[in-house]
Amino acid sequence: MSCLMVERCGQIAFEGPDQNAIRVRMLGDGRLRGHTVILSERRGSYPLIDLRLLNNTAQQGETGSRRKLKRLLSFQRYCHASRLLTGLSPHTSLHLLDDDYHAQAGHMLSKVGTWNFDIFLFDRLTNGNSLVTLMCHLFNVYGLIQHFQLDMVKLHRFLGMVQEDYHTQNPYHNAVHAADVTQAMYCYLKEPKLAELLTPLDMFLALMAAAAHDVDHPGVNQPFLIKTKHHLASLYQNTSVLESHHWRSTVGMLRESGLLSHLPPEETQDIEHQLGSLILATDISRQNEFLSRLKAHLDQQDLNLEDSQHRHFILQIALKCADVCNPCRVWELSRQWSERVCEEFYRQGDLERKFDLEISPLCNQQSDSVPAIQIGFISYIVEPLFEEWMRFTDASDLAESMMGHLRKNKARWRQLRQEPQPGSPLQEEAEGPEDSGTP
Repeated sequence: MSCLMVERCGQIAFEGPDQNAIRVRMLGDGRLRGHTVILSERRGSYPLIDLRLLNNTAQQGETGSRRKLKRLLSFQRYCHASRLLTGLSPHTSLHLLDDDYHAQAGHMLSKVGTWNFDIFLFDRLTNGNSLVTLMCHLFNVYGLIQHFQLDMVKLHRFLGMVQEDYHTQNPYHNAVHAADVTQAMYCYLKEPKLAELLTPLDMFLALMAAAAHDVDHPGVNQPFLIKTKHHLASLYQNTSVLESHHWRSTVGMLRESGLLSHLPPEETQDIEHQLGSLILATDISRQNEFLSRLKAHLDQQDLNLEDSQHRHFILQIALKCADVCNPCRVWELSRQWSERVCEEFYRQGDLERKFDLEISPLCNQQSDSVPAIQIGFISYIVEPLFEEWMRFTDASDLAESMMGHLRKNKARWRQLRQEPQPGSPLQEEAEGPEDSGTP
């Protein structure tokens, strides 16, 4: 247990090292004895890594308590998340939009099950509250609020905490990505082969995992955390580091909000465990593990969706598909996501270059172009997964549509890779020297 005592109105029961993860994420409205924590800016590992975690030599002379405090401060929650808990108004009101915007958002929600749903437009129409608005709508669609007897205040509190714990400065891993994955998951839950066999618990878990699967993502990948000796890498022993943190953070918010406090403890623990199983499945390093298992089931034709374990496995596959489905969207949406994720990669590369670290694969803007990254991602990750998903769905209309977009988008990226890129040596050679007024 940390030597820093954190006073809270709630209680966390994780034992061992996992307890530290919960303490890290629940510091937002806590008080260190003798110190009041007041943070008005989004916390997160990315903005503070270069100042507090890479400068190891400067930290060697500090006391253990001060180092631990800095670690805690790198993952403390928004102050306004604690305002939600105490009933005070957050910085950004959920009701600042006029009736016209609400009407447009409502109209979009009537088409939320269509694959060409524009999550960027929806986020603008909801004033940046796409995740909360979408989740509340889908919980109503499936009758989950009534089925689980959820308290609406606690539900809004929890969803607000999740949305705010995504880092808005991340180009890709932010709350809009979470909303996009949640919308994709909803489309997959409607697949004819799956829809009639899903229980309310299945739907609850699928939507919750989709919404929270990347919560508090720092904007850098696991290898970066490992090579910079980030405390999360040590905490989770260099295995599924980010996914474990997303899961433990989600559990912490569930407990802090009290959303499931009315359920029997054993039922709550089962929900927490199954959420972890779903979120941990998004670890890209486990891609071959899940893909091989899915292929084996399909080859042997032994999937029984009346079996809860088999349904859970398919929900894991569905979440993996939803997490990487951007190349299967229409080009206008797919390209935006591609540019966003590459921008996040490039930021990590810039940070690595700044501190004389080896630049991670795909993170060097000078050598890793967006088209090249996307072609590789589609070829080695997305295509193999969605080919098997299409087999599972018996080539449903949605699966056929996604594969059609995927092929077209891959062709577009190949075409763009062959074209001169702005600022590239090839383009400068083709255009010749700029007119400088000299002959």
